[in-house]
Amino acid sequence: MSYSTAGPLRAVTLDDVRGAQKMLSGVARVTAMESSRHLSQLVGVPVYLKCENLQRTGSFKLRGAYVRIAGLLPEERAAGVVAASAGNHAQGVALASSLLGVHATVFMPKGAPLPKVSATRDYGAEVRLHGQVVDETLAAAQEHAARTGAVFIHPFDHPDIIAGQGTVGLEILEQCPKVRTIVVGIGGGGLAAGVAVAVKALRPEVRIIGVQAEGSAAYPPSLAAGRPVTVESPSTMADGIRVARPGDVPFAIVEELVDEVRTVTEGELSAALLLCLERAKLVVEPAGASPVAALLGGADGLGGLEGPVVAVLSGGNVDPVLLQRVLRHGMAAQGRYLAVRLRLADRPGALATLLGVLSVADANVLDVSHVRTDPRLGLTEAEVELHLETKGPAHCAEVRQALRDAGYTIID
Repeated sequence: MSYSTAGPLRAVTLDDVRGAQKMLSGVARVTAMESSRHLSQLVGVPVYLKCENLQRTGSFKLRGAYVRIAGLLPEERAAGVVAASAGNHAQGVALASSLLGVHATVFMPKGAPLPKVSATRDYGAEVRLHGQVVDETLAAAQEHAARTGAVFIHPFDHPDIIAGQGTVGLEILEQCPKVRTIVVGIGGGGLAAGVAVAVKALRPEVRIIGVQAEGSAAYPPSLAAGRPVTVESPSTMADGIRVARPGDVPFAIVEELVDEVRTVTEGELSAALLLCLERAKLVVEPAGASPVAALLGGADGLGGLEGPVVAVLSGGNVDPVLLQRVLRHGMAAQGRYLAVRLRLADRPGALATLLGVLSVADANVLDVSHVRTDPRLGLTEAEVELHLETKGPAHCAEVRQALRDAGYTIID
């Protein structure tokens, strides 16, 4: 679905973003802008990828965190900072604090991926694991701030954070001066708001499209209501944009300056991550791939696009276990992965015969589960679950038909 936006005055200016850019010189990388032939052919106009997944700490979050902490008064720095995050913001705050000589305490959920916890510690932060969900972790961080006097560094709801993220927009204009459309993922809204402030001040004709995961889309109902509203139990694999409520500061900017906000499905996110890996040779987390997911439907799916288009790949910090699952999900969404269950006679050579049928059908067997003891089975039956790599939807249908022709009953 698409939601047009318009609204009140913003709280962050172009001068703020330019000041942040100077502050970040030598700290944040000017990340690469890569062209995508595949997406360009799909959309019908030139498409470029802004690779913030290659930023220090693996995401754009360092930009806003550094600007926010660098702007603290000496006595505030002395009290230290505290943050709550499942990953990217945690790492950005950890590195920014380390570079500025400020003690950082970062609260992370107990179930946070171990690579992200380890990286946050390696960047110099004191990590405390608390709660099962980010809301519990956030409450613990705010309680710590109230008790110790440490400054709470919000992941998106502060003008300095937004100004820092807005430097991505300035770089886009420098690297792709003819850009006509920018597609960017939205969680709390800090990145989209910052990019919008910078770009609309200099190139008001550029169209900015925000993208949210369908199961965690707080902006569409908020824009419809004219105020931030909370989505109950947000759920998506894209943890970087899994936010229950927009920030007050970014919401006002998004409402005024972002042209529309769209949603994408989990299947589209999986397919986008797979495309980034296979076609662009870039490791991108699901949240970072959300703009690509929005482009997979082509120009018609976005109401027509003017090019060049820039899609912001906001991060690359994906847990290897999640990456494995998402890649299989993406392959299944593209018809390149097939799971089937069937029954066969429980006698020597039966499984080999089945595998022979699959070999003739040119299906690559990834995994086999062979069950003989289920009470639902007859005395001479066995059940087999197969995970197969295929060549697309047509090939999936051919494999199923080959199994039926060979006398096997497929259990749906």
